[in-house]
Amino acid sequence: MLQQTRVAAVLLHYKKFLQRFPTVQKLAAAPESAVLAQWSGLGYYRRARNLHAATKVIVNERSGKFAQTAEDWRSLPGIGRYTASAIASIAFDEPVAVLDGNVERVLGRLLGGAYSSGELWKWAEALLDRARPGDFNQAMMELGALVCLPSQPRCSDCPIRSYCKTRGLGQKSPAKLRQYKRHVAYSLQHRSGTIRLVQRNEDEPLMPGMWELPQTVLNGEAKQLFSVKHSITTTDYTVSVVRGRSEHGTWMQISRLQELPLTGLTRKILRKAAIIQ
Repeated sequence: MLQQTRVAAVLLHYKKFLQRFPTVQKLAAAPESAVLAQWSGLGYYRRARNLHAATKVIVNERSGKFAQTAEDWRSLPGIGRYTASAIASIAFDEPVAVLDGNVERVLGRLLGGAYSSGELWKWAEALLDRARPGDFNQAMMELGALVCLPSQPRCSDCPIRSYCKTRGLGQKSPAKLRQYKRHVAYSLQHRSGTIRLVQRNEDEPLMPGMWELPQTVLNGEAKQLFSVKHSITTTDYTVSVVRGRSEHGTWMQISRLQELPLTGLTRKILRKAAIIQ
């Protein structure tokens, strides 16, 4: 959940997710739609699908036993080198280093040079405290997240500043990607405890299989109810919600909405309309 999502946005989702799926067996046995429903609002839904697929491997092929080494973790769907190393070092004390964006920044400034990702992995392994790998890796990640900040590093608070060759200099903040702006409209139509929704095609590049409100076109006849702001990667959306007249879609029971994999935007709209909490 923390991959590409802020900690503050994750905490409540994490608690609810564990309440719904308290064991790896429960998660593996759940339909994908239920997993996506609990993931709704976190974005990047491929992560949820990979997590679900990994639990199926653990339960069906490994008798419910978790991997113990970083190499074994990497054989599971959606687990790359960083995630595998983080799990293995923190949960199982395997002496393997991690390298995420925060650790890259710390090492780049500490060493005072331009290094490739492969070279930084070697430096991370060389500096690793092999007696306490999990604590060391977490300390490095927190140092980058809280002290060695991208644009305004807090060098006076840094516990390793005496070893640092740049003292926060020598690394520019990455250029921000250009944000595009779009105006879209969705139709909100509900009656007698039901609401009209459409399901995205399975071959959609974003959020395949998720449920959302029918998209519509603004015209003089449409009555706008309200608008919301929403961002997806490099696009900022202004979303107009209009009173529905669409014949497109399926009538769904409002009482079932918490079980459906709704897009994050759809949940935002339905909360503002006081249809769900």
